[in-house]
Amino acid sequence: MKFQALWGVFLLLLCSIPLVGQGRPGGVGGSRGPGSMPGSGLPSGNGSGTNSGGSSAAFLSGKVVLDDGNELTDSAAIQLSCRGQRHTEAYTDRRGNFSFQFAASSNEANDVGDASATMVSRASNGEELRNWRDCEVQAVLPGYTSEVVELSSRMTTLESVDLGRILLHRMDRVEGTSISVTSALAPPSAKKAFEKAREEEKKGKSSQAEQSLQKAVQIYPKYAVAWYKLGRLQLDRHDASSAKHSFEQAVAADSKYVNPYDGLAGLAFQAGDWQQVVDVTNKLLALNPVNFPNAYLYSGVAHYYLGDMDGAEKMVRQGIRVDDAHDVPKLQYLLGMILIKKHQYAQAAEQLEQYLSRAKQAADIEQAKKQLAEIERLAAAQSPPPAEEKK
Repeated sequence: MKFQALWGVFLLLLCSIPLVGQGRPGGVGGSRGPGSMPGSGLPSGNGSGTNSGGSSAAFLSGKVVLDDGNELTDSAAIQLSCRGQRHTEAYTDRRGNFSFQFAASSNEANDVGDASATMVSRASNGEELRNWRDCEVQAVLPGYTSEVVELSSRMTTLESVDLGRILLHRMDRVEGTSISVTSALAPPSAKKAFEKAREEEKKGKSSQAEQSLQKAVQIYPKYAVAWYKLGRLQLDRHDASSAKHSFEQAVAADSKYVNPYDGLAGLAFQAGDWQQVVDVTNKLLALNPVNFPNAYLYSGVAHYYLGDMDGAEKMVRQGIRVDDAHDVPKLQYLLGMILIKKHQYAQAAEQLEQYLSRAKQAADIEQAKKQLAEIERLAAAQSPPPAEEKK
């Protein structure tokens, strides 16, 4: 088994990274539309807090607003955190409203999300143990921090409740934002076409949504958010050339709108244009160094291919510091590969072990185990033989 062959396999695994990354708390880069996650959507007419199966249930609703009064032009993710487990339960609609079903019982884990399913367990006597008091809700949008709503302060029983407004505050050290200033200047006809596209996408009518977005940008060529959404749809149907054009138009319309940079970085990565990856991720991370850990991974791989091992290590270590929730475990994987190149085998093994503790895909785990075994072989070959004992 040779290290170079294993490294080639790893690079193939890296190609499976989504072209538009997912942001961190404080932000979701390229967020999906409202209602696209399990547990999202409005209550379905049963206000008693009982679902069709007869188990106790609750619907949590509220509204996300910006503290400066600006329009929320992108969907914010609504995350539920319980005893260290975090899960995205819903996305806001065009007015910032959200609603999702809170876990009803432990046997509904597959229906309402991993985190919320841990909220309620069933005792031996059949009564539900309501552990929701250990949970909190927050909104997630790149460049912003969210107020945190503790459920224990808003709920006395497991019942449907309006959580009220959740404020988003602009991060001091983040210059870029996922809220484009151009949206407020769009004429009514362009806004109407944009909102129509959002509704069509929500209903799974991607082709019609793309047409509506084309109309929006024809009416208002500086509609940065519409260009970005158009690029996402074009990317979904594997039209990389059109997606790149749309992302570039979004950047031209609003250079501080961060989401299209993420799209361009992913496209350059997929094309193997390593200098372009470095250039675009540098711009993205200068605007927002907090919410796009995937960008550090892209940049690390690009620096590696450009022969800059020190630059690759620097970017990956910065990404690991930013990714405190371990959303991008392949950062540890890549750092391990870089350290092998530097013959720092003990440190490389430590990074691979951390990756193995977080990886979820069977193929990734298998390859990491092979590489860890190779590291141990290389380390053994590097170590000097033990001195013979004096007689």
